[in-house]
Amino acid sequence: MERWGYGGPMIQVRRGQERYRGGDADAGIESRHAFSFGPHFDPDNLRFGALVACNEELLAPGVGFDEHPHRDTEIVTWVVEGELTHRDSTGHATTVRPGDLARLSSAGGVRHVERNDGTAPLRFVQMWLTPLAPGGEPEYEVVREVADGVPHRLPRAGAALRVCRLGAGGRTAVPDAARVYVHVVRGEVRLGAEHLVAGDAARIGEEHGLELVAPEGAECLVWEMGPEPVYG
Repeated sequence: MERWGYGGPMIQVRRGQERYRGGDADAGIESRHAFSFGPHFDPDNLRFGALVACNEELLAPGVGFDEHPHRDTEIVTWVVEGELTHRDSTGHATTVRPGDLARLSSAGGVRHVERNDGTAPLRFVQMWLTPLAPGGEPEYEVVREVADGVPHRLPRAGAALRVCRLGAGGRTAVPDAARVYVHVVRGEVRLGAEHLVAGDAARIGEEHGLELVAPEGAECLVWEMGPEPVYG
């Protein structure tokens, strides 16, 4: 079921198998893109609110993304399994582990490297958001051992992210925001009449009183956003 329209209530479910498959399998990089990305262009799927990318990434041991630039993008990374090595041109160098949430504000410009320097596969979800205004100084932070349900705010993008871990039979309210994006990382959930499994996502607008219910347990990333950004 789909209900779509920025002018009123809507829920749109996008299935994991519908994601565009990118990366370089021969090099040990598998990517699944929820929005238009790189060579894959879909004019009807460019963004949802401030969110312009939600990528599921799988990196084999010893491989990664070489140094590359970003600007005017808020980049948020959630590690599912393995360890992610991050280095950037502002001097930050760190390892991001499962349960950690990393944020890179590229602002006026930054270069970074992302690698799997471990011995096990690395799986992470990376999300890009458009800032409310361009420019500024780059910032980087890692929140260790993220608490369940606590909103992590991105003032530059007018958005907040919650990590929702639900045990069997658990439930949590969906924020009453202008735009809400739910990505299922593990398990399965019910959202109203919809059934979502790992890799699926729901785009929600102007809906109220919704809950996520996990019959057997689940982990979800839940974005709450305001109206469309003024920049980007």
